[in-house]
Amino acid sequence: MTRPSRSRHELPEVSYSEEGDVRHLHLGTPWIQGSMQLDAPLVLVHEYVQRMMAWLLLVDPQSVGQRKAVQLGLGAGSLTKFCSKVVRMTSTAVELNPQVVFACRAYFKLPAPSARMQVLIEDAGEFVQNPDRWGTVDALQVDLYDHEAAAPVLDSPDFYAHCRRLLTEDGCMTVNLFGRSSSFERSVAHMKDAFSEQAIWSFKATREGNTVVLAQRTPTRPKRALLLERAAIIQTRYGLPAEKWVRGFKPLAP
Repeated sequence: MTRPSRSRHELPEVSYSEEGDVRHLHLGTPWIQGSMQLDAPLVLVHEYVQRMMAWLLLVDPQSVGQRKAVQLGLGAGSLTKFCSKVVRMTSTAVELNPQVVFACRAYFKLPAPSARMQVLIEDAGEFVQNPDRWGTVDALQVDLYDHEAAAPVLDSPDFYAHCRRLLTEDGCMTVNLFGRSSSFERSVAHMKDAFSEQAIWSFKATREGNTVVLAQRTPTRPKRALLLERAAIIQTRYGLPAEKWVRGFKPLAP
């Protein structure tokens, strides 16, 4: 089940603000929907956005360049730029609001479409139901909040089941969950229904209240030594705090 597509006039207005050397994206409210460091536009500003890349710990580092990432929700374009420009993998963002795409290109240095990067103006719920159309995905990064940022827009067992079917056999979904603990528990329960408890990994919440949850299509349990080895590579190649991730990134089931 997906939510109905909204007509363009119902979509929130897009604006931005600046705080020192950081520019923030807003959707008609003070809630921050994404950010960019003005003098380093490819850097992932927020800790939770960095953690959306934690799937890197669960795959062979040598295979990353041949993999495909999809972002459901463009935000300020941070993950789309990072995956295509820094990690140098194919990256596709799915965004419902064309104003967001315009703002990202005008104010957040989102590049023009290329063989490695594209943006689709589509409903994410419909996108995940069409694996035959788009092919499978190695890294599915889900950050779907409306302008009020109260709860995920798409958060049902059916939605997560469609996400699982979109993944390659060793593919991973990372999801940003924000808000009340009851909302978090409900979202994780829906993921368990779609993936299984053994497939779910989670970080603790950031200071801002964002919790990143990861779900594997095929559950694995890499040894800590392997995770640390991969973390060192991730940290060196991409500048992400992956060694810190290993300390706080845990499977929900033993």
